Amino acid sequence: MVLILKKGASRKEMESLEKKLKSKSNVDVLKYCGKIKLNADALTIQKSLRDEWE
Repeated sequence: MVLILKKGASRKEMESLEKKLKSKSNVDVLKYCGKIKLNADALTIQKSLRDEWE
């Protein structure tokens, strides 16, 4: 889904887009917060994965 907010949009237009966004999003992302347990720092993991490509 793509919502376009143009420069200079009125407050009413922004509120309308916000309502559309909230009505389309049925996923509760907070229920996934803290579920992944990492053994290392996320940045360290990312760097090691990138090094595998070389």
